[in-house]
Amino acid sequence: MPNLSSRILVTHNARGLGGLATADGHTVAEGVLFRSDSLSALTADGLAALAELGIGTIVDLRTDGERARAADVLPEDGSITLVTLPVLGGAMDEMVRRILPADGAQAALDPDQLAALLDQVPTLEQLYQGILSSSAAQFAELARAVIAAADTDRPGVIFHCTAGKDRTGLAAAILLSVAGVPHDTIVADYTQTEVNLAGPFAEALTGLITGFGLPLTPKLAELATKSPASAIEAALRWIAEQHGDAGAYLRSGGLSAEELTALTRILRAAP
Repeated sequence: MPNLSSRILVTHNARGLGGLATADGHTVAEGVLFRSDSLSALTADGLAALAELGIGTIVDLRTDGERARAADVLPEDGSITLVTLPVLGGAMDEMVRRILPADGAQAALDPDQLAALLDQVPTLEQLYQGILSSSAAQFAELARAVIAAADTDRPGVIFHCTAGKDRTGLAAAILLSVAGVPHDTIVADYTQTEVNLAGPFAEALTGLITGFGLPLTPKLAELATKSPASAIEAALRWIAEQHGDAGAYLRSGGLSAEELTALTRILRAAP
């Protein structure tokens, strides 16, 4: 599970998912799935690294507002296809919208407003259930992007949100589940994010919270910078309870049986 941040440059949480073992003796195909945080600060060397890795498709899971604030850097030659699939932004994005209105002026919050705002902040488990319950169609489109890329000379697909933690973590868990990767391995990939984001990136996020005058409560700190095993385990459990498995979840979002078969084939390398 190589960490690609040093190659892609100006990212904190980029890595490939190829080579992970499945439960039945296969592995996830190399050069197909990559996950990352925002690609808004890529350098020329970073773009060259995408080409070297065979990445021809970027799937941006951020909201329209997030993309407007920090658009992905793309090569001018059109060699990368950008697929925008806005997924529910989550509590952090919602707080930014409430505190920073459209004119950019910071809203002054009285103690009652502050308490009400903090009351509305979900746990990671609640956030993930909300994302999953409202975004099956977007995750199905991500699956279609992987299928479409497989027939090109650059079959790699890199999917990302802002930190590469929540929406990206759910997307990785769904695709790895379809490939047959055991839950323990999926959980390990998810928890790696907290390690990758530790340091300046996490400090910047918590600084954003306190800069708005919000207290850095344990719930806010976890929401912003942590990736505990319990959060992705709850998400996998929700998928199993509501749909049976990740493939059925994608089918609920409109993926056809034929597309699911093709996706599974593309994601799995021969033993």
